[in-house]
Amino acid sequence: MSNSTSKQATNEMFFQLIALLLSIIIVHSIFVTVVRPNAENLIRQHTEMAAAGEDYVVPRSLHIVLKDLEQESCVILMIWALAIMGYKSRNAARQRSMLSLPLVSIAEGSKVFPEEAVALTRPLQSLSQEQQAYLLPRTLQTALNRFQLTESVQFATEAVESICNTENDRLDSELSMVRYITWAIPSIGFIGTVRGIGTALGQAHEAMQGNIAGVTSSLGVAFNSTFVALLISMIVMFFMHQLQLAQERLVLDSQAYCENKLLRFLKTQ
Repeated sequence: MSNSTSKQATNEMFFQLIALLLSIIIVHSIFVTVVRPNAENLIRQHTEMAAAGEDYVVPRSLHIVLKDLEQESCVILMIWALAIMGYKSRNAARQRSMLSLPLVSIAEGSKVFPEEAVALTRPLQSLSQEQQAYLLPRTLQTALNRFQLTESVQFATEAVESICNTENDRLDSELSMVRYITWAIPSIGFIGTVRGIGTALGQAHEAMQGNIAGVTSSLGVAFNSTFVALLISMIVMFFMHQLQLAQERLVLDSQAYCENKLLRFLKTQ
């Protein structure tokens, strides 16, 4: 079972690296071929119209809002975080499917004594190695083994609670990378804000001479990076909380399954 858990952790790490690499390649390709060329064309058109003295209204273009490096970095991190959460959500859904299976079959009103616990573990041992590493089969197996060895219902109950609490802590700690991404996205947006304002201050002499194009462009970088970063951060936070809720429900429902399907039938005499 430990080998299965280690293999799962290795697969998840490999998936995260591949997801990051694909996110960088795909997003950068889109920005280079679509976003930045369109943004440059729009800026060029506005510059020509301004130079000709024509009256026009500057549209709020998505390409111009997204064209800078900070926004591209935020989009890459968003897709990476969504990929990680999608992987974890699929794993949680697979584990939740175990709740609908009759992993232990005990008739209502029956009593299970310590010497009968071995027979109840056979359906659990017939599962695949990957399924045996899931929370519910692992909890049931541990509870039955503890009940057989100690002949104590209390120790079996404590085993269930201990495994569920440990699993809850493990799932929470595995979200640390997603939490880091949700922190990094607005930080990158703030870096864009500082860069834009710093560039605008460096062009203040041009504004004093009547040319405010450079200053307005730099301020646009500052405000657009903040806007995109905060918006993306809200999206990632929403899905992270949904994932956390699903994982907590999985642990609670698994503990309730053990109590309703097994623990209440255990008797020592």
